[in-house]
Amino acid sequence: MKKILAIGNSFSQDAVRYLYDIAAAEGKRLRVVNLYIGGCSLERHAENIRGDISDYDYELNGGEASGKISVKSALGEADWDAVTIQQVSGKSGLPESYEPFGDEVLSCIKECKPRAKVYFHQTWAYEIGSGHGDFPAYGCSQERMFESIVSASESFARMRGLEIIPCGRLIQRLRSFPEFDVRSGGMSLCRDGFHLSADYGRYAAGAMWYSVLFRAGLGSGGFIPGGTDEDLIRKIRNAVNELWKGRKDV
Repeated sequence: MKKILAIGNSFSQDAVRYLYDIAAAEGKRLRVVNLYIGGCSLERHAENIRGDISDYDYELNGGEASGKISVKSALGEADWDAVTIQQVSGKSGLPESYEPFGDEVLSCIKECKPRAKVYFHQTWAYEIGSGHGDFPAYGCSQERMFESIVSASESFARMRGLEIIPCGRLIQRLRSFPEFDVRSGGMSLCRDGFHLSADYGRYAAGAMWYSVLFRAGLGSGGFIPGGTDEDLIRKIRNAVNELWKGRKDV
């Protein structure tokens, strides 16, 4: 069984919502825990670690929260195979916001679980027209936000030897598909302008996590969220496989 701990917020909550189901359908055993505080930045994660603060909702296998926990307590709970970190969405494209807080979080993980592999979860740009309060920092431009996130996150990860889970790249690629091209009348992959849609958006992110964490492409069958179109899920699955094949060395 692969054991994964996400030190995150609502964006990691989106990403792991279907991860357990996707893995199970691919014949993989998985335990995934998301540590949730809405809007939690690397700075706040670092502060919480320093104070060993139990402010995180404990979410198991994409389910509802079941009590509060601290990062250190969660790290000590299991022999985690993988631990993920991420920056809060509004600051994900601001390189100066990553340091020194990201390094503090990494130091804690390495001290508590030196054998766990650490991944950086690259988040996505907001939807065009998003009303999120941090969007003006990017000129309210989805393309500018995307480019800033890719530059900041991949530079931070590369300098520390972390593998990227490229959800930001995946979501932006899917937005070029007619079905998800909002400018041309397609459906949005975000449910509120920034969080992923409960169907295709969350499925896409979960599929990307699966491919990176298990180092495997997705099969032709597999899990399909209720109420979704099978052909469109197949297109997302193919996009994930193409991105995975092209980024094995990241």
